[in-house]
Amino acid sequence: MRHPILLSACLAGIVVVSGCAKEDGAETVERAFQDVNVVDESNLSDVMLTVADPNEAVSYFSKSASQQPDRIDFQRGLAYSLVRAKRFNEAAPAWRRVTEMPGATPEDSVNLADSLLRSGDWAEAEATLDRVPPTHETFNRYRLEAMLADNNKEWKKADSFYEIATSMTTTPSGVLNNWGYSKLTRGDYPGAERLFGQAIKQDPTLFTAKNNLVLARAAQRDYTLPVIPMDQTERAQLLYTMGLSAIKQGDIAMGKGLLRDAIDTHPQYFEEATRALEALET
Repeated sequence: MRHPILLSACLAGIVVVSGCAKEDGAETVERAFQDVNVVDESNLSDVMLTVADPNEAVSYFSKSASQQPDRIDFQRGLAYSLVRAKRFNEAAPAWRRVTEMPGATPEDSVNLADSLLRSGDWAEAEATLDRVPPTHETFNRYRLEAMLADNNKEWKKADSFYEIATSMTTTPSGVLNNWGYSKLTRGDYPGAERLFGQAIKQDPTLFTAKNNLVLARAAQRDYTLPVIPMDQTERAQLLYTMGLSAIKQGDIAMGKGLLRDAIDTHPQYFEEATRALEALET
């Protein structure tokens, strides 16, 4: 009589164990899918932050952040994407939201200051940067400190910050160009010329630095083109810049000659230089 009862109990035990195994298996599969989704999501976010069209990235992170507003990585991605899309007035509030979330870092505040500066709010940018701990020493922080010191005409501080920022990056051409422009606005033309030359050595494609270099030389009444890498179109544009600088300083005949050289050098019709020369001659 005991055997049927014992058999029934064993079968019941098997069913219970089997059921647990199925539930554990389902949970394991579900966790596996979640892990895969997290990896895919992370990869997609990386793509959106680097190679995707900036406005597409804004749409992606905006949707993700609205669905999961507590995810700081989505809010941060949205702020980065708005900066990449040059939508600085929207980027500043986005970075402010990030700085107010749990898990925010000092670099988030630096990025907020950057966006405020880009949108023209220099006072709030400076106040934001002042709240960043002095122990947070990064290239971006010192780059902004230099620009703010420039804006306040605190030249010694600006030079110090520019020098530090230059030493903290492997691609200093942009900082060197900004530093050179600072020197140019102060009237230190030889110093500006030297810094623009260094910027071009770091990045021979940086036309802004080439144009600024010509301005620094022309300010010293040196109307010869520097020996730097340039194609024919760039050469024509630099001659045009030099010609306008000469005219501005009263060297009219030199300016006319440079404008003619620019027109002759340009591989296509150089409308701006032609219009400037015609205005002078009439």
